[in-house]
Amino acid sequence: MALRIYNTLSGAKEEFVPLHPGKVSMYVCGVTVYDNCHIGHARANVAFDVVYRYLLHSGYDVTYVRNYTDIDDKIINRANREGVPFNVISERYIQAFDEDMARLGLSIPTHQPKATEYVAEIISLVESLVEKGAAYAVEGDVYFCVEKFTGYLKLSKRNLEEMQAGARIDVDERKRHPMDFALWKSAKPGEPYWESPWGKGRPGWHIECSAMSMKLLGETFDIHGGGKDLVFPHHENEIAQSEAASGKPFVRYWMHNGFVNINAEKMSKSLGNFFTIREVLDRYDSEVLRFFLLSAHYRSPIDFCDQNLADAEAGLDRIYAALAILDEALAAPAAGGEEGSTASEAEQELEERCFSLGERFSEAMDDDFNTALAIAHLFELVRSLNRVLAEKRHSPRLMELLGRVKREISVVAGVLGVATSVPCEYQARLKARKSSQLAISVVEIEALVAERTAARKSRDFKRSDEIRDTLLAMGIELLDGPGGTEWRVK
Repeated sequence: MALRIYNTLSGAKEEFVPLHPGKVSMYVCGVTVYDNCHIGHARANVAFDVVYRYLLHSGYDVTYVRNYTDIDDKIINRANREGVPFNVISERYIQAFDEDMARLGLSIPTHQPKATEYVAEIISLVESLVEKGAAYAVEGDVYFCVEKFTGYLKLSKRNLEEMQAGARIDVDERKRHPMDFALWKSAKPGEPYWESPWGKGRPGWHIECSAMSMKLLGETFDIHGGGKDLVFPHHENEIAQSEAASGKPFVRYWMHNGFVNINAEKMSKSLGNFFTIREVLDRYDSEVLRFFLLSAHYRSPIDFCDQNLADAEAGLDRIYAALAILDEALAAPAAGGEEGSTASEAEQELEERCFSLGERFSEAMDDDFNTALAIAHLFELVRSLNRVLAEKRHSPRLMELLGRVKREISVVAGVLGVATSVPCEYQARLKARKSSQLAISVVEIEALVAERTAARKSRDFKRSDEIRDTLLAMGIELLDGPGGTEWRVK
């Protein structure tokens, strides 16, 4: 099955055929760096990180560009409030963004351009649009003339006349059409500026992405991604100005991820349900958040709530628990005398799921990067693995199969970017995080567990049960096994 991508431009899934065989050029809109990023940013960046990883996994040579918008009204306004230069704000939040993305396990793109590094290219692009009659200058500002581009609104499938009739846009009598948008903005007193043919000013938002992407990837490239909220006006305007300048198709496949809702409501600061990535990672492990974000198809809306995060944590726990037992089984010496023994039904099922995982994973991902289905296939393999591990067999044949299972899981986990930690390290990290939220310290828990172990050895089952019940009342569950007693936060 060939890779098929849902193209927002056509409104349909299309077979992916890159412009240049074996090579993929991909641009994803980054963030405007004036504040800490929220979970909507996390979703977009995790989604396209997996797209990038899967394309590499599929053998493509990928050039991945993700920009920083480091000059913008919001940045300038914050800088003015704090009484600092605009670049102090932008550099602060570029660093914060990079830290957040590293915690979420994102790969580093091929290029991470800043808009301010491409002002010369932006000015040149605006000049070409003015020369072609697709843009016009008014008192130091330059606007794109939407009526000069016949394909305007082809991405968002809107109607220009209807939008004009119902437009809620500040009236600017200098514009030839109410929907015309700024390519270059004249500098107001006290604002940062660059010299240009139209006077001192700075780039408009939309032109920045066109200039950076065309410089780094060419006038036509394969994939452009971003959140659904960017379809209009940002990506619509990118298409208009880029194609008006080059006369060529700008992007072959447009990809947009769905929104994040908070407890089934749209995320909004006014509703008080707005969460930054840092706030979420204070409460949940970064792998849990990533796993949650990939548990739904990237184009679907996803509901952020405590229950769904708890479900994601439980699911990831199951995978890590199985991997921990798998590592123990592989570390044990294989038992002799079973070479010719018949594989159990559970082994046969595991073998089938193991050998088909790669194919089923590729089928899911080739269907417009269906990570939810890919994770479902991973869970099927883990369930089969648990059945086999429960049998406690250690034949050489089974050890070979278990080694293959570990390798197959590792490949899938690597593409998704989840379950990639050493199991005991993840479990310790999770235990420490949960323990910090309890009214009892880890030292006190360990002391009670040791006391209970001693009570059981001395057959003081009354005290043993008292300790178990006391810990359970505080949210601590005890798990007795051959290797001793483990504890976990419920």
